[in-house]
Amino acid sequence: MMASVSFALLSVASVALAWIDLRRGIIPNWLNLGIAFAGLARVATLDGPAAVLLAGCEGITVGAIVWLLRKLYFIWRQYQGLGLGDVKLLAASGVWIGVAGVPVQLLVASLTALAVAGILRLGGRIMTRRTVLPFGPFLALGLLVALLLQEASLIG
Repeated sequence: MMASVSFALLSVASVALAWIDLRRGIIPNWLNLGIAFAGLARVATLDGPAAVLLAGCEGITVGAIVWLLRKLYFIWRQYQGLGLGDVKLLAASGVWIGVAGVPVQLLVASLTALAVAGILRLGGRIMTRRTVLPFGPFLALGLLVALLLQEASLIG
């Protein structure tokens, strides 16, 4: 029951996140914090208080790694390829799906973003390396898919 309720709440938050990111090009901090704290509450309810520390550490680890990759990309290309809201969303995602689930999340997000970019290109939109495409909606979808796969015990 708790898993279903938490998934429903995460789905609502993901829709809100996608809507805001598509319209305004940002993911609000309050929404990322809400997703992270809801994940911690879910872990506390399902796995007990000791698991909360581990989930929090996994979220921080994911966030730190992605932030470092973002920084290195900027040093290399002199261009920000990923917004800080996306980095914070990945950190919040780490609370929900752990380090093991993030690669699946990124795969789903990347493939769906690529498909949308292809559809936009076929529709006549000019797509370049500098074309802005909000990544938050795709990360949110990837989070939901990764969580469903974990719940079905198809990934770790």
